[in-house]
Amino acid sequence: MNVATVDGIDVPVEEVDAREARLRSAHQGALPAAGTSEGRQLRRWLTQLIVTERVVAAEATARGVTARDAPSEAELLPDTTARLEIGSIAAAALADPCARALFVRVTAAVDVSDDDVTDYHTRNPLRFAPTGPDRDGWRTPGAVAPPLDDVRGAVTDHLRAAARRRAFRVWLDERRAQLVSLAPGYEHPGDPRQPDNTHRH
Repeated sequence: MNVATVDGIDVPVEEVDAREARLRSAHQGALPAAGTSEGRQLRRWLTQLIVTERVVAAEATARGVTARDAPSEAELLPDTTARLEIGSIAAAALADPCARALFVRVTAAVDVSDDDVTDYHTRNPLRFAPTGPDRDGWRTPGAVAPPLDDVRGAVTDHLRAAARRRAFRVWLDERRAQLVSLAPGYEHPGDPRQPDNTHRH
């Protein structure tokens, strides 16, 4: 049985079984029980990860991208907010250096304008204010907004990184939509049409 195809190539259920077994072995007792609604959602998530890895590998090969000179995972996903922005599947796929190199290639032209930087600083004047110790030695946020020229580089880097994560997520979603076909029972965990989706409105 196949759980999906990626560009016409089958993804056998055994691949999901093996990935689930490795995950359960590494996190004994921390994952939902097999066969439950949550357990099926875990398998759907693993299926999404596997097909995403295959899409990334195919795209990297087609573009001649290798893991050489890939940025570190921390450079692309420096914190929890960045991981939430890009989504759990893409974040997990970016553990692979080749995926990170592809991220750089796909997002190389993404930039932000001076107006974007100015607008952001106007709306968030203390975002890059220097922190300092309080009377107990704890680091506290700055209370005085620094001039834009003092933090322009930090604001630009922050906005550019967020824009590149967004661009990669959109690109990856589009490539998956074009290349991936999922079998019944292995839909995306968030697909409202599948019976185990618990995100209700």
